Amino acid sequence: MKALVLAALLGATTLGFAVPAIAEEGPGTVTVAQAAAALAPNRFVWTDPQMTAVDPVAQPVTVVVSLPMQRAYVYRGDAMIAAASVSTGKDGKDTPTGVFPILQKREMHRSNLYNDAPMPFMQRLTWDGVALHAGNNPGFPDSHGCIRLPTAFAKKLFAVTSVGTTVIVTDQMVGDHFDPALLETETMQANQTQMASLEG
Repeated sequence: MKALVLAALLGATTLGFAVPAIAEEGPGTVTVAQAAAALAPNRFVWTDPQMTAVDPVAQPVTVVVSLPMQRAYVYRGDAMIAAASVSTGKDGKDTPTGVFPILQKREMHRSNLYNDAPMPFMQRLTWDGVALHAGNNPGFPDSHGCIRLPTAFAKKLFAVTSVGTTVIVTDQMVGDHFDPALLETETMQANQTQMASLEG
């Protein structure tokens, strides 16, 4: 039964439909994290019933990108509501770790650095060229530092975030529920890296 639910969930998301999943653990249920573990490249799962960032009663959205897992996880409050395969920076063009507020959003953007390349549903994390956006997603690090997302997922994510939404990029593994310690860990590591570069 669990395999059938998972197959249905993953199959429907490939068409871009949002399929509700049962988020609590239990016999015969599939969590978002379990579905995320089985995602093929360029696939995603999305279960959020509140498809807007402006809902006054909605809990805040946080995005966590795990570099070793090549996954982006979306949490509303502490519950995981969505996940996608991603493609982050390849060797020599590494995606930086840290805590980033979304600085700018553009539904259609073109790269200033890489031959005017299209970057649909761009959400800027740094002013020097790192962003979340729809793009080629082979399932391994292949970008110039950006975090490439499946197109339908990028569109949904764009709808539930706003300028200032927190994005955490980490070299750690990620679990079912949002871990506030990630904020401290990534902020501390970023501060240590900055201090080391100032001293060197």
